[in-house]
Amino acid sequence: MGVELVALHWIYLLFIVLIIGFMVARKDTSLICIAGIFLLAAVATHSLSAAVSGVFNSFIYAITELLPTILVISIIVAMSKVLSATGINDVMVSPFVRFIRTPAWAYWTIGILMMIISWFFWPSPAVALMGAVLLPAAVRVGLPALGAAMAMNLFGHGIALSGDFIIQGAPKLTADAAGLPVGDVIAASVPLVFVMGVVTTVTAFSLLRRDMKRGRLASGEAEMAATVDSTLEKTSHFLTGQTKKWLALLIPILFALDVIAMFYLRLQGGEATALVGGTAIFILILISVLAHRQESFAEVTNYFIEGFQFGFKVFGPVIPIAAFFYLGDAGFVKIIGDYLPQASQGIVNDLGAALAHAVPLNNEVGAVTLTIVGAITGLDGSGFSGISLAGSVAHLFSVAIGGGAATLTALGQIAAIWVGGGTLVPWALIPAAAICGVDPFELARRNLIPVAVGLVVTTVVAMFLI
Repeated sequence: MGVELVALHWIYLLFIVLIIGFMVARKDTSLICIAGIFLLAAVATHSLSAAVSGVFNSFIYAITELLPTILVISIIVAMSKVLSATGINDVMVSPFVRFIRTPAWAYWTIGILMMIISWFFWPSPAVALMGAVLLPAAVRVGLPALGAAMAMNLFGHGIALSGDFIIQGAPKLTADAAGLPVGDVIAASVPLVFVMGVVTTVTAFSLLRRDMKRGRLASGEAEMAATVDSTLEKTSHFLTGQTKKWLALLIPILFALDVIAMFYLRLQGGEATALVGGTAIFILILISVLAHRQESFAEVTNYFIEGFQFGFKVFGPVIPIAAFFYLGDAGFVKIIGDYLPQASQGIVNDLGAALAHAVPLNNEVGAVTLTIVGAITGLDGSGFSGISLAGSVAHLFSVAIGGGAATLTALGQIAAIWVGGGTLVPWALIPAAAICGVDPFELARRNLIPVAVGLVVTTVVAMFLI
């Protein structure tokens, strides 16, 4: 049997429902998240001062966890500012415009490239690369920035991360928990990842195109014009047309060398992101020195200030909701203290295990339950923290059903990572939103229907494969 659920579990679940409801209703969730943190801390500690302190400590924890992401986003934005201010951005995107002629081409090109790079290096560095090189070209041909963010998000943090065929971090965790060879889980996940990816991205694109036709989304050209105009009026520069062309060629080459270095040095995750961020810093400094000469000392600082202002402005609304969701996992003990039941694996994992023990078992119920368990464990905003539980539940279900262990394991993995890896609630969607300059909560809302439809279809397909 699983851990007995206590008041803390039910309070967390209640606020999850409230937060999702507020997001769907397009309401800000910061106040709800702070209230949830305060109530959880008060119930756990029975102390008013500890509850008040818990809110502040949860913010510190969230900022600490998010800081690498905030930093790389700020640096990429600072670099983008100098590219736009000097006109290098226009020169750099002109070759891509020849190939990316329509919003549809832009959406699918960005998405597929994002997926391929993410398979090898995971999505965070891929977002930075796509944002630096292809985003301006996509926006220039009319794809809304929100559409570009959706493509990066769904193909990278969705398809690539949920399958994880190359790095195999996700299938290794789920396979070990299910007592299966990694190869079996990967093989079982291929058709499910394919179905989930096709259904989700096609649905998202269809809804995006519908809203573009109805005028609900601003055209990419207008967004780009506003951004460039506001930046160009800020400063002058000393670059000649020929120098711009050389720099426009050098920048993609430097990022391509990053990709090669990632591959040969086996850099992944944070290490790969750090390489991309460091490259962006040196590009910013090089262009500032060439463009502003004796004024470059002040201009470098100004570009960094603009980047950090943007980064913290974007992440400001995210920190409270991140602080709440981190309480669902290891963050609870670090922020509030060891007040959960002794055998607890974290609030969200306990809720997922309780659901698994409460349902009758057959192929259909098993598939639906694994999807729900995976989605619930993804609500902590990690995607990876709960997939071991999904593997364990899949093993238990397969014994009761009499087979289908690999398929059930793959299904739980896909549900957990699509929800928790960065397309709905969590923080992996923040890089794509920030790079594209869109509201992360609006991006989560846009992803909700495509991801929900994809999970339903994928679950139905899994029923026939068990």
